[in-house]
Amino acid sequence: MNTKRQNIRALGLCSGGLDSTLAGLVLRDQGIDVEWISFETPFFTAAKARKASENTGISLTIKPIYPVYIKMLRNPPAGYGKQMNPCMDCHALMFKMAGEMMKANNFDFLFSGEVLGQRPMSQNKSSLMYVAKHSGFKEYILRPLSAKKLPETIPEKEGWVDRDRLLDIAGRGRKRQIALASKYGITDYPAPAGGCLLTDVGYSRRLKDLFDHQDTCTEEELHLLKYGRHFRLNRDTKLIVGRTEKDNENILKYHDPKTDTIIDVKDHPSPIALVPHGGNRETIYLASAICVGYSKASNLTPIDVVVKSPSGKQTLEVIGIPTADFKKLLI
Repeated sequence: MNTKRQNIRALGLCSGGLDSTLAGLVLRDQGIDVEWISFETPFFTAAKARKASENTGISLTIKPIYPVYIKMLRNPPAGYGKQMNPCMDCHALMFKMAGEMMKANNFDFLFSGEVLGQRPMSQNKSSLMYVAKHSGFKEYILRPLSAKKLPETIPEKEGWVDRDRLLDIAGRGRKRQIALASKYGITDYPAPAGGCLLTDVGYSRRLKDLFDHQDTCTEEELHLLKYGRHFRLNRDTKLIVGRTEKDNENILKYHDPKTDTIIDVKDHPSPIALVPHGGNRETIYLASAICVGYSKASNLTPIDVVVKSPSGKQTLEVIGIPTADFKKLLI
């Protein structure tokens, strides 16, 4: 082992979870200058990473990566997990982008809080090796919590990191991480589950439908998948109907007034309905009737509905459809 150089700098991927927090602290304990990077898309945010940075004082860079991420997501080389989660290619892409930042900003190596065997599919040995290889920075990626269970990396071989002071955690248990958190005085950390919408069954179903019917999509359209009820009216047209006031607010927030049609039941409490990219007259009548079906208006008499599209505003007279009659259209 070579004599350790001074001023070693490490850049880590930070989700804000306990493991990524501990990985940073374990390296900082060795006198390494540690910083974090966290990536954001419509599917996951850096909110937890921000909190981890505040709690530890470790500097954090946040980078939105939607354009490059969506390209990978449509055709991940290693495929998807149980839902629309391309975990292996997602991690490889993040390490690739972190590696580019490492080179540009004179960091010495990369690290993460991944634990061998904690997630059977995405954190087994072959998956971790896949990620390292396809990132383009294979021997510069250190996983401090499981390092002794994995092949030596350049930071260890060069003596930038003392391998003896790294850990050999493996498996799904978290007793050792919790004990380590206590040692570092870390008491405020999120539960290990969740965080990525691509692992959510309902969201993934809507995303797959979107991919099946559109060659391209905007970042706003992906945010819209989080809110309301979604219906596939025909090959070219879908409908989103708010469930709550919050849904209504977000439908209005993320819709595109240049292309989309908004439907609102006049003079009756009702959800907001959205037809992304609009539709023909027959489809708008159907969408309006569904919207009335979810309102407080009667389904037995004609109801005025306000339809606002890029071509202007109009009022239609529509009879509502009972909700049981269109449940089959739900995505």
